[in-house]
Amino acid sequence: EIFDKTKKRKVIDELKDKFGIKDLPYLLLKTGKEKIRAYSGNLSREEIQKLARTVNVELIGLYLAKMGEDWIRLSHDATSLLKYQIEKNIIDLNEEQFNGWIRGNNLDIDDERAGIFVIRYKEDFVGSGKLSNKRLANFVPKERRIRTG
Repeated sequence: EIFDKTKKRKVIDELKDKFGIKDLPYLLLKTGKEKIRAYSGNLSREEIQKLARTVNVELIGLYLAKMGEDWIRLSHDATSLLKYQIEKNIIDLNEEQFNGWIRGNNLDIDDERAGIFVIRYKEDFVGSGKLSNKRLANFVPKERRIRTG
């Protein structure tokens, strides 16, 4: 499903509210139940729809976010792509925390907030996590984690 202006505006409004992101100069597509992909190539909306009738185009564009009824979580790649727009709901990690995070570990964080956050180490955004009861759930994709052992 290719998002029309109304659906795209809903996504941008949610990203603005949660993370301060104001602009998405991409064609947005919904794949699966909750995944949103961003496409910036040369194919038109009509060409993509024609292609979709012939082949599986689930992997067109960049996986941008997962969105539910009252939440949105940026993908690992989207945190880097949109880093200059992200202004709020950021959790900064120290080196020890980052070393655990990049290995896929959940972290105990001394933070009373709850919800979805963008994770930053030094100047780099390194994904998203869900904070609840001072526990930060890790969403780093398995293929992006540093393997131990």
